[in-house]
Amino acid sequence: MKKVTFSDRAGFHSEVKKRVNEYFEENNLSRHANWCMVLKTVFIIFWVTGSYASLLLSSSLTMSIISAFALSQGFVLVGFNIMHDGLHGSYSKSPRLNRIVGLSLEMVGASGMLWRFKHNILHHTYTNINEFDDDLEAPGILRFSPEKQWRPCHRFQHWYAFPVYCLMSLSWVAKSDFQKYFSRKIGDYTLPKPSPAESALFFAAKAFYFGYMLVVPMFFHPILHVLIFFLIVHSFLGLSLATVFQLAHIVNDNTFPSPDEISGEISNEWAIHQVETTANFAPHSRFAGFYCGGLNFQIEHHLFPRVCHIHYPAISQIVESTCHEFQVPYTSFPTVLEAIKEHCRFLIHLGRKDVAGVPEAPSTLV
Repeated sequence: MKKVTFSDRAGFHSEVKKRVNEYFEENNLSRHANWCMVLKTVFIIFWVTGSYASLLLSSSLTMSIISAFALSQGFVLVGFNIMHDGLHGSYSKSPRLNRIVGLSLEMVGASGMLWRFKHNILHHTYTNINEFDDDLEAPGILRFSPEKQWRPCHRFQHWYAFPVYCLMSLSWVAKSDFQKYFSRKIGDYTLPKPSPAESALFFAAKAFYFGYMLVVPMFFHPILHVLIFFLIVHSFLGLSLATVFQLAHIVNDNTFPSPDEISGEISNEWAIHQVETTANFAPHSRFAGFYCGGLNFQIEHHLFPRVCHIHYPAISQIVESTCHEFQVPYTSFPTVLEAIKEHCRFLIHLGRKDVAGVPEAPSTLV
């Protein structure tokens, strides 16, 4: 894997870190989870177990569909709120507790071991850089970067992108994790050989997930019904996860820089690169903040991934004012709907064969 470096030192990173550190010190606050986050965690655990039991014991079609949707959203809440903070080391100052909390990803079918490399290392370091950020990788029918090869079908991707998103989580837990594990590759990045304990956890967690999601329900319902509702849960789950992920990085106002072909340098400060490749949305919506686990404050998350998301609304004011002072563009869409519109506009733009580089926002969706 080629090496990418960020050559500039504009002083933005050191200043925004200093100001955020002062905020926590002056208010005598921990950067980690507080009692609100603990209550949120308990609520999510009860939500997941309750909706799973409801789906398992449901005897009516209507109740089964409602329970399947509720379970999918419980998994979303686990991913965005509990697992994400745990695997970033921001839930607690205790590494052991963070590892335990991070295991919640295994409970919803995916691998925390692989996530740490894919997300914490590749995505957070090389955000929106083609062939480095694995989040830009998608089925060939989707184009998420102007650096990706254009195909004729991309002209219509804004029509079929969201149905494809419904398949994301199923592909992740049933295919992609296994491909990465056995190939020991994420793109061009070579994964270290997993230890025997890590391998045992990987396969045991997969067996446990498919056991409680497929095998156990077959004792209560016909096999075909179980398979259908397994797909329904993943359709809701994939759509929810993928949509939130895309709103933060695959929109018109984000940049997609390319490193120098010889030196691998990007003439920018790393922290400024993070802000320019990232967008916030619905910053004043308490529901969005609760549901997304602070990922609607994606800029703050990329600058301070080891700060629990419960603190993002407060530090966002510090980050935004520092960005304005350093003349760093701070992209924030007022609502979720506006962010979805911008994502669709960007998909339309990338559907054009002649697009290369950062586009200007089209005036309409059609």
